[in-house]
Amino acid sequence: MEQTFSLAEIQDVAKRFWQRYESEKIFALHGNLGAGKTTFIHALCDSKGVRDIVSSPTFSIINEYRFADKDEEKKIYHIDLYRMNSEEEARQAGIEDCLYSGEICLVEWPEKAPEIFPADTVHIYIEPVDAQLRKISIINN
Repeated sequence: MEQTFSLAEIQDVAKRFWQRYESEKIFALHGNLGAGKTTFIHALCDSKGVRDIVSSPTFSIINEYRFADKDEEKKIYHIDLYRMNSEEEARQAGIEDCLYSGEICLVEWPEKAPEIFPADTVHIYIEPVDAQLRKISIINN
């Protein structure tokens, strides 16, 4: 799947994303600094009704958000591997615990530790077209 959208349309794109990938759990977001990974994650969390403040986990590495789904409380792990130097460091930080928890995981900079991701990870590539447009490409193994 490939789509170009404006930042004004991002909430609609996030809603359609969840409709298409409602049963998937692990999402790896690829893109350069400033491409819009965190902005898209924020829209995805808004679409799920996350009650927590969504922010970049660059220094905390893992942020945990909560949302209600069919009267059941669920979690989203927002993970940022930017500061990781190896897959072993990612493991020691508890990333695998999140990835195999059964909860939704939205991971920025997955290329820092590609070996720890399950085979069914959905890869999302975001790139800026211009100041207001983004192109998103999604590969679902």
